[in-house]
Amino acid sequence: MTSGAGPFTAYDDLPYTRGGTVDRSEVGALVQSAVDGDTAAWKAIVEGLSPLVWSVVRAHRLSDADGHEVYQTVWFRFAQHLGRIREPEKAGSWLASTARNECLKVIKSLRRLTPTNDPQLLDRVSEERTPEQSVLDSEEAAAQSERVRHLWQEFEALGERCRQLLRVLISSPPPSYQEVSAALGIAVGSIGPMRQRCLRRLRARLDARGAL
Repeated sequence: MTSGAGPFTAYDDLPYTRGGTVDRSEVGALVQSAVDGDTAAWKAIVEGLSPLVWSVVRAHRLSDADGHEVYQTVWFRFAQHLGRIREPEKAGSWLASTARNECLKVIKSLRRLTPTNDPQLLDRVSEERTPEQSVLDSEEAAAQSERVRHLWQEFEALGERCRQLLRVLISSPPPSYQEVSAALGIAVGSIGPMRQRCLRRLRARLDARGAL
């Protein structure tokens, strides 16, 4: 099966870690260029991310024929959805997830069609950490890091009084309200309401930024 959307790398005997690689920082721009019809950008994406797709396929231990079919199906679906991927810079994550889903479809089909008591055949999916999971974890870690960065940027934009209070309250071990009162000169009865106001203000800033 071929999509006609661009060249496909052959399923050969080379280790999947060889071949092209592409920087995550470049992926978004390449995807956008490919959407605009840039065939060189499409080729760069396929060459750069094919090792990842093959690593997912091989982790599921499919036959060569099934693996080749899954590989081309993944790129076909990628070409179909190219202009609709919301976060182009995460194309690697999209490809890895799609490859995993297609592999599982094949495995499910084989289990229905092949009567066997061979546990190695019944358990075709490796229990080891799969490459696509590593990619997804990496993307999530990057997204989490970005959320934390936005949080502290908006925190620093709060008034000095809010920053002082929240910093004291999140210290470890947490101080008592009496200790907070003595440190900041705030009446004990005012600490709770002030804390809530500061947190609401911080949340509003984060909501306005789309960081939550």
